[in-house]
Amino acid sequence: MTDYGSGIDLIDADLDGFVLTIRLNRPEKLNAVTQEMSAALEALIARTNDDPAVRAIVYTGSGRAFSAGSDIRTLDQYETPWEFRNRRDYCDALRAARKPIVAAVNGFALGGGLETALTCDIRIASTGATFAAPEIKLGWIGGGGMSVLLANSIGASNAALMLMTGDPIDAPTALAWGIVSELVEPDALLARAQEIAATIASRPPIAAETAKANLRAAYSLPLDQAIAYEREMQGITFATEDAAEGRAAFAEKRPAVFSGR
Repeated sequence: MTDYGSGIDLIDADLDGFVLTIRLNRPEKLNAVTQEMSAALEALIARTNDDPAVRAIVYTGSGRAFSAGSDIRTLDQYETPWEFRNRRDYCDALRAARKPIVAAVNGFALGGGLETALTCDIRIASTGATFAAPEIKLGWIGGGGMSVLLANSIGASNAALMLMTGDPIDAPTALAWGIVSELVEPDALLARAQEIAATIASRPPIAAETAKANLRAAYSLPLDQAIAYEREMQGITFATEDAAEGRAAFAEKRPAVFSGR
């Protein structure tokens, strides 16, 4: 494992094989994210997009929290509501990622922390994790995709329950509702997330990134257009060197070696 570097002490980034593990490292503040951390994440994700050494990402937190979202004490640094509205934040940074992201939700995922988890492609959680959209208790609502991401994950009624009460749900409820795919004991969580990411990283990189793009399109396009988009993406991946390698390896009954071409 090597230090990939995030440019800031409050975010750790380590590369092991083709898997980059990003860890928020502000445990005393439940990994609440500042504007400086948001900017560092944006730069870090932009770097991974152009780096063939990174094929999958694990995103997690230190201590007893995944993330409590934005550091509320810093929000008054925005001079006007319009400046606040036009900010780029950590959810925007993760949405810009082309590489698949596995969230390892190790504890509290609150507000923007829940939005962060929902922005990731795959979510697994500790058995003791807690999820909430508590912004309504402070007089506002989430702005990083909370409503649409929750509705797509858990349905309109459950999303309304979380958004309109602000009350938390526990990990078993999050699993039953579909926020997460697996529950793992705390001491095994990170290793399991890295195992999933390593499996993804072993697949052809272009196909993995295309699968991610195709899933995003599936949420926003009408059925006929989504199928047409998928067919176009299939044609692109089928023309790659990795696809040819996959067919050859299948015919020769050997493991495929994918190069990302």
